[in-house]
Amino acid sequence: MSSNVDLIQLTEQTKKLTAMVVEDEVVANDLLSSTFKNFFADVTSAYNGAEALRMYEKMNPDIVFVDIIMPEIDGIELARRIRSINPSQIIIVISASNDIQKISESIEVGVNSFIQKPIDTKKILEMLQNITTIISKRKKIETKTFSISLPLDVYEMVDDNAKAESISKNAVIIRALRSFYTE
Repeated sequence: MSSNVDLIQLTEQTKKLTAMVVEDEVVANDLLSSTFKNFFADVTSAYNGAEALRMYEKMNPDIVFVDIIMPEIDGIELARRIRSINPSQIIIVISASNDIQKISESIEVGVNSFIQKPIDTKKILEMLQNITTIISKRKKIETKTFSISLPLDVYEMVDDNAKAESISKNAVIIRALRSFYTE
């Protein structure tokens, strides 16, 4: 990624996403949350792992930012539990911890990224760029195949249009969907 990140383009992508910040230190939580509110459609805060788990199940955010060292359920255990609920959840560890054991555990759990505190703007922008790349790749994969059930009369109309234009039925349906969503 170049050092000249297009902030407008990046924000257009991230503003479609939601995030959760899990940090037990109030000042750090407020700072991260207020920073991320500039980038995400919605940012939820939790101050410990147990609270975060309850909120996660209700809110299902696109990205979860976790601190490692927290009361009740630490960030690694929280990441492990979130992974059991949603194996493809994007989880970013943001921590001041230099504990190699904790860092290697977070890697074993499969967190997507690890950012060392204090955080600088460049690291945040790089991480956001990486997140949008991951999500865009997933969406491309998800949109390659789909199935649709049509009432018989609509199916016959699609079939007739496809034969008349010598194109596939899928092409007729995709064209109809595009015109519907772009109007």
